Amino acid sequence: MGEDLEKLREFVPDPARQQKAREYHRLLRRGSLLELGIGFILLLVLLFTPASTTLASLLAFPSPWSAALYLLILAAGYGVIVAPLGYYYDFILPHRYGLSKQVLVSWLRDKVKASGLELLLGLCLVIIVYWLIGNLPALWWLAAALIMFLVSLILTWLTPTLLIPLFFKLKPLEEGGLKEKLVNLARRAGVDIEECLTMDLSSKATTANAMLSGWGKSRRIIFSDTLLQGYSWDEIEVTLAHELGHRLHHDIPKLIGIQAATFLLAFYLANLALRAGVVLFSLQGIGDIAGLPWLILVLAMLILVLQPALNWYNRRIEIAADETALALSNNPQAFIGLMTKLTDQNLTEAEPGQWAKLLFYDHPTYNERVKLAHNYISHSDAKQSKEAF
Repeated sequence: MGEDLEKLREFVPDPARQQKAREYHRLLRRGSLLELGIGFILLLVLLFTPASTTLASLLAFPSPWSAALYLLILAAGYGVIVAPLGYYYDFILPHRYGLSKQVLVSWLRDKVKASGLELLLGLCLVIIVYWLIGNLPALWWLAAALIMFLVSLILTWLTPTLLIPLFFKLKPLEEGGLKEKLVNLARRAGVDIEECLTMDLSSKATTANAMLSGWGKSRRIIFSDTLLQGYSWDEIEVTLAHELGHRLHHDIPKLIGIQAATFLLAFYLANLALRAGVVLFSLQGIGDIAGLPWLILVLAMLILVLQPALNWYNRRIEIAADETALALSNNPQAFIGLMTKLTDQNLTEAEPGQWAKLLFYDHPTYNERVKLAHNYISHSDAKQSKEAF
């Protein structure tokens, strides 16, 4: 494999695409921080002015429903404020950098669906939390964490069968040589695949992707049609090998477990913060809906604090799946070709800055993944040399 290693050093992302990738992601990060900053400012204004108390006094309904109405008003206000930013960063920029070809009407339709789902989940959470505070004040945080864990399980189950089909059409992978090649790989790995699906990503974007989605009987491996159309069979096989790595390592149950622990910690600390907020903001109790901005602010801050650790853990999971992909396929050339083409096509930074990686990246960088493949080749060469003697 020594000669192959030298040849592979020629596989590098296109410099012009990398320049565009750096520009694009710098703008996206700026937009994310701007939206986040606006949200924090809005919550702080509500808390440190009479606005939250005044709004709460106008919503003279039983606690769970008044909290839900408060959240609706808050979400509507925030949505109006950040709508121009969403239009620019989610629609204009992807078109400007050639990553999207979705027409405005289709984009708006998807935006309404996604926002509706997020709002529905938020309303359910707020109703549950304030009902529990009123009926189980000492242990509301524990019950809320358990309920959120169950909800996350249900959503994970429904992702390939309900949630993704809301935005993309899914269909079984066509019979033929490619499917036979993929099925044989799964058999060698000892993994039963419920179904391989294709997703019509090309109807909206120019990017390529693949994923392992769902759990149990709902588990599916999904390839974008752009991946199937633009990549070699060997590269697609490596993609499946990576997803099989997730299955072999039981990564979805692991992530669900991490999610459960995160919920538990977040709601426990939120309970402490709400009790402190009674004094800080002169609330009538932890169930006072005037404290809802404080609850949202605390949960958001906890997520931000935990995000680097969660990103680090996810990167470790992805590296392990890459190692399995190399072992199953025994094709580091296809692995590097796949990563190089995906980096160029998806306009991904080959090596983002350390802070950007820490805060925003839950996958290994291109350079890390290519280094892994080079190490695999070196170890294979060393093993062959040892066996020769």
